[in-house]
Amino acid sequence: MSAPAFWDDQKAAKAVIDESNLNKRAIEPICTFKPKADDLATLVELVEEAGEDEGAEYLAELEQSADKLFEELEKLEIQSFLTGPMDGKNAILSIQAGAGGTESCDWADMLLRMYTRWAERSDFSVEILDIQPGEEAGISSASLLLKGDNVYGYAKAERGVHRLVRISPFDSNKRRHTSFSSVDVVAEVDDDVDIEVKDEDLRIDTYRASGKGGQHVNKTDSAVRMTHLPTNIVVQCQNERSQIKNRASAMRQLKSKLYEYEQDKKRSEMEKFYGEKGDIGWGNQIRSYVFQPYQMVKDLRTGVETGNIQAVMDGELDAFVNGWLRAGCPRHRNKEIHIDDE
Repeated sequence: MSAPAFWDDQKAAKAVIDESNLNKRAIEPICTFKPKADDLATLVELVEEAGEDEGAEYLAELEQSADKLFEELEKLEIQSFLTGPMDGKNAILSIQAGAGGTESCDWADMLLRMYTRWAERSDFSVEILDIQPGEEAGISSASLLLKGDNVYGYAKAERGVHRLVRISPFDSNKRRHTSFSSVDVVAEVDDDVDIEVKDEDLRIDTYRASGKGGQHVNKTDSAVRMTHLPTNIVVQCQNERSQIKNRASAMRQLKSKLYEYEQDKKRSEMEKFYGEKGDIGWGNQIRSYVFQPYQMVKDLRTGVETGNIQAVMDGELDAFVNGWLRAGCPRHRNKEIHIDDE
């Protein structure tokens, strides 16, 4: 960065600065953690050497400092799991209502709110790329672009089918209903990633955006839907007023999904990402959200569970995300986590 010609190429310079800042954010917490651990060791010696009265005061300070240090250590541990080649990228999160009709559309809308709240709690920015409303209530599908540090590394834990059990607000007989929605997450690829998309492989449809009004929205065919014919991958975008901008955004989504698709093919593990979800219905869920007859949210992959369903729906997903990341670490496998336990 100190080279005389560094700023001659603005785009290349920005890429270097972004990489430098990313490395600093990864290294600095580790560098600041070690002195705190050394201070704690010194405090332990003071407790051991002090008398009964003075030692009690030091012990209270030691316990408080240790609690804070364990919280920092947990964050560092989780970050150490984010070593995938795309974990540092932005993420495109898609929600699709499944079996259950109006119930599932309402459930998809609830998931949209949950992930928006989770992103806000995690200091990620959220850009809505596309929303398709349900016929009677909720949404049939939605796509979000999440931006932030290692956002794909965290968000990929949510890929799969999510199951809701509750007494339906749409049922006059107050019967219990089960609904399903699918969540897919792919990393947003950079412009320099070489992915060829041939014009003859694309079908591009334009339509009027279904969002809230405006001078252009709902009045012109600004929304864009792209279908990649060889893979049958469909993406759409309607958040911009300009068809050109929506087309560019849809193309980024398509390239991101094609990149994920090709990576899966090369690894010959298609079930790891796309096959893992299966049909959006019974037997394929990764997490169950039970509102009635009891209250429980449980991740069926890791055993992480909590009875505080309101907190989960308000975006407190870190325990589930972290539990899934830990599940890939041998020393954490087969260990159930109960969030409400001390």
